[in-house]
Amino acid sequence: MGVTNKRYILDTNVTLYLLGGRLLNTLPVGEFYLSVISEIEMLSYPALGAEEELKIQQFLSQVIVVGLDQDLKNAAIKLRKQYRLKLPDAIICATALIYDAVLLSNDLQLASVTEISVDTVQIQ
Repeated sequence: MGVTNKRYILDTNVTLYLLGGRLLNTLPVGEFYLSVISEIEMLSYPALGAEEELKIQQFLSQVIVVGLDQDLKNAAIKLRKQYRLKLPDAIICATALIYDAVLLSNDLQLASVTEISVDTVQIQ
């Protein structure tokens, strides 16, 4: 029987803390996914410099970036209605739900979404 890696969705805030060297602990071993929403959020920051953008692009090449399909959109709509989440948060939570992954975040509101597992990440 083969060993299956655990799947993790990285919330935008965790990704930024990781790239900034501010995570208190290392990330767990597993497969890492990132919502296309997080990609858009990170790359559209107005004060983003060329060096920071390159660092983000290099990071994006090491994870699986998940786009929006109909199942994910439907799940995001349901979660947004039920928990009154902001649209980006609903999409990121729906990504964790659809991919049966643990969401790594430090957004305490997302821990209330009972359909997914959320691990809180500590920062420095």
